[in-house]
Amino acid sequence: MTLTQETHAELREIAARYPEARSGLLPMLHLVQSVEGRVTPEGIEACAEILDITAAEVSGVATFYTMYKRKPVGDYHVGVCTNTLCAVMGGDLIFERLKGHLDVGNDETTEDGKITLEHIECNAACDYAPVMMVNWEFMDNMTPQSATQLVDDLRSGAEVSSTRGPRLGTWREAERVLAGFPDGRADEGPSAGPASLAGREIARERGWTAPSAERHDDGTATAVPEEPAEREQAVAESDDKVAQQAVVEDTSPSGETAADKDEAQ
Repeated sequence: MTLTQETHAELREIAARYPEARSGLLPMLHLVQSVEGRVTPEGIEACAEILDITAAEVSGVATFYTMYKRKPVGDYHVGVCTNTLCAVMGGDLIFERLKGHLDVGNDETTEDGKITLEHIECNAACDYAPVMMVNWEFMDNMTPQSATQLVDDLRSGAEVSSTRGPRLGTWREAERVLAGFPDGRADEGPSAGPASLAGREIARERGWTAPSAERHDDGTATAVPEEPAEREQAVAESDDKVAQQAVVEDTSPSGETAADKDEAQ
C-alpha cells in the first residue's frame, strides 16, 4: 500500500505538535501502522524525511518498542499477560488454550486475518489477574473458557467492550487513536474498578490524605510533613482498629480469647 497525501499531511501534523519535531516519531509510527497494518519501509522513509533524520534512526525506534510490528497484524491484536502474577493465576493456561483454539503460535495471525495472538509482559493490572488485552484495552479476570469465547466473539463480528473501557474497534482504529486522533470513545465504560479503588476507600475511611506541598520560587515543591501529634493520633487510631479486629477474630465460641488461654497456661 502506498501512503496517501492525506497520510503524509497527518504525519506532518503530528510532527508540528512538538517543539522538537522528532519527538513526534512514536505517534507517527502508530499512524503508519493504522494505515498499512505494520511499520513498512515506506513508512520509515516517510517519517525520516519529515523529521530530517535517517531511516536507520527511525528503524532503530521501530524495532526497539514491541508495540510496533514489522509483519501484518490481524483485525484484533489479542495479548495474554504471562508475567509472574498473571501466569500463576492462569495466564499460561489461557495462552496455551488460545494457541490450540486458534491454531497459531506466539505473534502469529489466524488464517482469516482476524486475530493476532501474542504473549505480553506486565500491563500494570495485577489486581485483575489474569489479564488479557485486545488492541491495548483491558479484559480482566479471564479464564481459558472466557478467553476462547472472547476470540470467538471477535471473529464473528459481535460487539465486544473492554472490561474497563470502550467498545472495541479494530487494531488499525486503535493505532490511529494512539497516533493522537481520538475516536470519540474516551468516555465509554468505567475507567477503574473496585479492586483498583480499594486503597482510596481505605484512605477515606481512615481520614488519610496526601501530604500538603510547599511551593518554592523556582517552581519546585516539597512535601510538608504532618504535625507529630496528628501523625501519632492517626497511627494510634489505626493500631486500635487492628487490635480490636484481632480480638474479634481470635475469640473462641465460649468468649475466651487467645490472651486468656495464654494466661491460663
